[in-house]
Amino acid sequence: MNQIVALALVLFAALLLLALTLRKRKSPAVFREIAAFARLRRAAGLAVEDGSRLHVSIGRGSLLSPRGAASLSALALLRQIGEQTSTSDRPPVVTSGDPAVAALSQDTLQAAYQSAGVTELFQPNSGRLAGLTPFSYAASAMDVARQDYVSTNVLVGDFGPEVGLLTEASERESATIIAAATDSAAQAILFASAAEPLVGEELFAAPAYVGADPAHRASLQAQDVMRWLLILGLFVMAALKMAGLP
Repeated sequence: MNQIVALALVLFAALLLLALTLRKRKSPAVFREIAAFARLRRAAGLAVEDGSRLHVSIGRGSLLSPRGAASLSALALLRQIGEQTSTSDRPPVVTSGDPAVAALSQDTLQAAYQSAGVTELFQPNSGRLAGLTPFSYAASAMDVARQDYVSTNVLVGDFGPEVGLLTEASERESATIIAAATDSAAQAILFASAAEPLVGEELFAAPAYVGADPAHRASLQAQDVMRWLLILGLFVMAALKMAGLP
């Protein structure tokens, strides 16, 4: 029974996402302003103008674990950033702590350059495997932030407490920090160290805010609908329980 309910929810969400995607192609959605995303869009534009670089750190989330959702969202954001900064003198560099995610980051950047029509500017070493353990990953990512003319560090993905080392390195270099994480310890550190941290599910909204893909924008609308349906279902179940019905 539980499997049938779960399958029904997945199918409903997929159909809802498809319908909203088709609708948003005709009438783009208007979202509330989030300061961190506005700063990221400005940082991407400035990187092209002044020849600086964006460092996108995806974290260590394996695609085979539940935390892989954060990595997928970060890769979608990377695609948007790659398209916007593809003509920069110093293209964005990506660090991650999982081999599969590192390979996907290279493919994502290459796809972004192809979409922008500048495939010849793609550099395969832009996607790097920083380290397989938390602190080896942090040490390698810190080195990238210090040496590669980085003006903005985008820390989005699965991080632990080691993210504090990355934010400290960014502050020492006077670089802008855009950060979001799924781990509660990392969120606490980012809330204290980042000027405008992204909290909770705002991490998964990043591709919709930075880019203009109707599918990403429709996904936010689908999330809202599913959330309200879940709340309604909880109220109905509570009412039935209070009425003594099974």
